[in-house]
Amino acid sequence: MLNVSRLLCGTTAPGDGIRYGEAPTRPDSIPRMGSIHGKPVVVWNITRTCNLHCLHCYAEAKEQLFPGELTHEQAEVVVDDLAQYQIPVLLFSGGEPLMRFDIMDLITRARESGLRPGLSTNGTAITPQVAAELKRAGLTYVGISIDGLKAVNDKFRGKKGAFDDALAGIRASLAEDFRLSLRFTLTRHNLADLDAIFDLVEQEGITRVCIYHLAYAGRGNKLLPFDLSHEETRDAMDLIFRRTIDFHERGKELEILTVDNHADAVYLHHWVKENMPDRMEEVTRLLSRNKGNSSGRGISCIDNVGDVHPDQFWRTATVGNVLERPFSEIWQDDSVELLHQLRNRKELLKGRCGQCNFVDLCNGNLRVRAESAAGDTWAEDPACYLTEEELGIADLATQTV
Repeated sequence: MLNVSRLLCGTTAPGDGIRYGEAPTRPDSIPRMGSIHGKPVVVWNITRTCNLHCLHCYAEAKEQLFPGELTHEQAEVVVDDLAQYQIPVLLFSGGEPLMRFDIMDLITRARESGLRPGLSTNGTAITPQVAAELKRAGLTYVGISIDGLKAVNDKFRGKKGAFDDALAGIRASLAEDFRLSLRFTLTRHNLADLDAIFDLVEQEGITRVCIYHLAYAGRGNKLLPFDLSHEETRDAMDLIFRRTIDFHERGKELEILTVDNHADAVYLHHWVKENMPDRMEEVTRLLSRNKGNSSGRGISCIDNVGDVHPDQFWRTATVGNVLERPFSEIWQDDSVELLHQLRNRKELLKGRCGQCNFVDLCNGNLRVRAESAAGDTWAEDPACYLTEEELGIADLATQTV
């Protein structure tokens, strides 16, 4: 994640300890502040069942039961291992995690074990009663996805009324004082709604928004023709920067992040150098500490049947299963080839990623996107929207790759 608000405006946020290894500066900051990426954030796709049918769903979730999902007892063992391993954040996701029969019990167990549980949801099932129950269970964070205004969102998510239900879920969550994030995935289907989404965030009093780039995974692979062009991506980033600065100058406390295109770090670095040179020293320091993509290092995934993946999108890459040995053992086992490669990937990267002078800020971007597009884990990420000149590789065309 790229914390645009922190980088452009200097405002701190609860997750900065994970991103930059800093001591907490706010009372709601995440308590475990180890070295950057020392222990991973775990996204746990606790079920693949979902009440919506989103066009970009990386898990290919459906409104049906899936065989082989972890039992309650098996899931409890996983929670206990993650707590003992002292991961910084456990994010329950799906499918739709609220369709998991024991989700409240698992949130409670996670919280009582000392974990910081969050929920990634489409929001449509969060009534005031459900929000209150989540609060009692010990939930600390809710991320709710909306992918456009009403007509666009409902088409994108495959169900009429999904926007209204998600907005009701947002309001119910805010009423319980959850730390809440609105999530929005950029495609050509909804790019025109991006500015209005920022207006919605302000109108509803939402204090955090995550703008995701499209991951080529699951049903998202079918959206490849609808991914933004490089020029459209640059325009979207400029809009995000402009709105971030505007919110800050008007005294609005809003955390704005971009997710899943680590070329954003390089683009922001260049943008700051040109437009806000007085912030260059801090921006360079923070980006250098964060180091870009952390698949297989600072982010991890457990899916609904217990398979462990380097990140939540990369279902074609499995590094173990929690029913065979604990997550903590899998993640610390450097003999797992893919984990070792991801943690030492610089020499493996090819094409523009391998030649880029800013690889220390980006770390080769999203590998599942490269693999999906080129059939090669270490190929260049086609969603990098910077020019060769901006990457410091203007002579790439004359080199043998």
